[in-house]
Amino acid sequence: MKKSMMKKEAVKTVTLNAQVAVSKTETGTNYVQVLPDNPTVGQVEAFRGLGYGQMLSTGAFEFTRHKIIRSQAVTLRKMPHSSLSHCKDGTHRFTLIVRDEELEGFCRWLEQESQEAVVFMRKYLKECNYKKEAA
Repeated sequence: MKKSMMKKEAVKTVTLNAQVAVSKTETGTNYVQVLPDNPTVGQVEAFRGLGYGQMLSTGAFEFTRHKIIRSQAVTLRKMPHSSLSHCKDGTHRFTLIVRDEELEGFCRWLEQESQEAVVFMRKYLKECNYKKEAA
């Protein structure tokens, strides 16, 4: 069994006496601003990222940052409306892209391209000597 490698990070906590201003912009997005009572440069380390912010019942504001995980896929086969890819995480993907104006012929080309993908994958697996591991 493999031991998972976890990167240890130091937890930094900064306590601020501040006001939190929540407003809505003209485009309809929420804007949150933390206004410290005694602002000083370097008081909080700057960061940028996506996440979830929430106002707790205690009046505290909490922000949880989420990392964006990208597939880092290598395209194996590109077809007019689809593609076959192998990802770093050990998965294979068959991706279809359908435009509204192409819906009329969707079933026809879906069948053609999926059959082409099956033929390609059989050759690809044979070349790679892919063997399914017994569970």
